[in-house]
Amino acid sequence: MSQNFEFLIPILIVLAFGLLIFTITYFNDKNIILRKLSKIKHKRITQFRTDELTKVSGKVLKVSQPFLAPLSKRKCVAYIFEVKQRVSSGKSSHWKTLVKKEDMQDFFLEQNGELVMIKPSRENRNYVSYMVEDKNIKSGSFKDPSPEFKKVLDDFGIKSENWLGFNKTLKYSERIIEIGETITVAGIAKWKILKEPIEGYSFSKIAALESNKNHKLIITDYPGAMKPLDRGW
Repeated sequence: MSQNFEFLIPILIVLAFGLLIFTITYFNDKNIILRKLSKIKHKRITQFRTDELTKVSGKVLKVSQPFLAPLSKRKCVAYIFEVKQRVSSGKSSHWKTLVKKEDMQDFFLEQNGELVMIKPSRENRNYVSYMVEDKNIKSGSFKDPSPEFKKVLDDFGIKSENWLGFNKTLKYSERIIEIGETITVAGIAKWKILKEPIEGYSFSKIAALESNKNHKLIITDYPGAMKPLDRGW
C-alpha cells in the first residue's frame, strides 16, 4: 500500500501543477475577455440593430485631447502603466508595485468611413478591457536606466539608486490603445441623433456601443479578437 502511494505522489504533484497552470491561464483577463467576445457576432456598423449585443473592429479616432503615454510619448485614448521594484525578503524576493495608473477616455471607432461612438467610464465601471503590453524596460545592478526611463522615474519621485549608490532593480510596463490602432469593442448597439456636427462626418445619426445592467463594454486591442477579414483596415 505504502509503495503504491509513493508511486502516486509524483503523479499527483504533476497533476496538481498542471491544474494550477490551467486555472491561471483559463481565468486570466485576456482569456476571459476572448471567451466572452467569441459568443458575440461581428457586425459592420451599417448592420447595427438597436439594443442588440454586437462587436465591431475598427480604427481608433480621438474625441477630445488624447493622453500621452509617459515612456513612448504616443497619443492614446487608454493606458495602463506600472513601475515595479524587485525587493528581497529573507531568502525570497518579489516585485513590489511603486506606481500603477490607468485611464480611458471617450473615442470613436472608424470602419470603412462609418463611425461608432464608445464612452467608457471608470467611475461607473461600465467596461472591461485587455490591452497588449506595448513597452517594457528595466534597470538593475549592471544596467543604468535609459534617459527616457529616468525621466519617468523622476516624474513620479522614484529614485533609481539605493542609499549606497547602486542601481535598484526596477521595471516599467506600458499598455496603451493608440490613436489609429485597430481594436475590437463589444456592447449594446444604439443609434444616436447628433446635436452637433462631427468634423468630416456628414450624417445626422451616429452608431454607439453602450453598456447595460447585463453587459459591460468589452474593449481589447488583442489581434486574436479581430475577425480575419477585419485585419488590415
